[in-house]
Amino acid sequence: MAYPPAFLRKLGIFLEMIKFEHTIFALPFAYLGAWLAAGGVPSFHHLLWITLAMAGARTAAMSLNRLIDRHIDALNPRTANRAIPRGLISIAEVWVYTILSFALLFISAWQLNELCVKLLPVAVFVLVIYSYTKRWTWACHFVLGFADSLAPMGAWVGVKASLDLPAWILGIGMGLWVAGFDIIYACQDYDFDRKYGIHSIPARFGKDKGLLIAKIVHAVSLVFLAGVGFVLQLGIFYFIGVVIAALILIREHRLVSPEDLSKLNVAFLQMNGYLSVLMFIFTVVDLALRF
Repeated sequence: MAYPPAFLRKLGIFLEMIKFEHTIFALPFAYLGAWLAAGGVPSFHHLLWITLAMAGARTAAMSLNRLIDRHIDALNPRTANRAIPRGLISIAEVWVYTILSFALLFISAWQLNELCVKLLPVAVFVLVIYSYTKRWTWACHFVLGFADSLAPMGAWVGVKASLDLPAWILGIGMGLWVAGFDIIYACQDYDFDRKYGIHSIPARFGKDKGLLIAKIVHAVSLVFLAGVGFVLQLGIFYFIGVVIAALILIREHRLVSPEDLSKLNVAFLQMNGYLSVLMFIFTVVDLALRF
């Protein structure tokens, strides 16, 4: 089936707008939850629908974020070039993609198990509410972290149809990892956020303290990631993965400073991708060597 060039062009604009390629950050953690829940390789059925659920959830969340923040994005020099402020894609078109993404999420949850369907309203609420939190609290970074923590926790539920302690520990670890980086990321909008009353940790406490808080949050995230290994009695390769993750986070923090955020995108695009993929690979190796 051949698609009209106009449709493909609009689809490309949409995928670029939501940074679809950044799904690589969250998907390995979702797979991590699935592999740990299964104690090895999950079934193809589970992997298929977990992957589609992740794609639907993240696409819906990012689409809503761009819709809800479109007026703020238009004012911010850093984001004024995004698709909606520039008029490259209509609000109606983005709503269509958003609804289709939520539909994919629902179908995927239904294909997995009943508990996934029952927990779906909670997940949707968190995905929707995040974009509003920056309007009233500097703790918005942790709401984003909680939204992303649903990836490994949801995958665990998808495989085991239960929400056990290791899933919570893994979810908190990932959530704090995301929150810590979001604090760093917010430093680049420090002046804009203070001028327009947008809430963030850097805007509330300053960039110096914001980066310090991000370091603390990341340190705690590593404690939780290590905690997963202790609770599940994982082997040496899992803990090597945690150590590598720690080294990557240290490198991330050395790339940025309150005076120089020019390498922030390198930290975001490259280092975080490496962290999630390597954690997943070392976990898979560790589980494989147990048999």
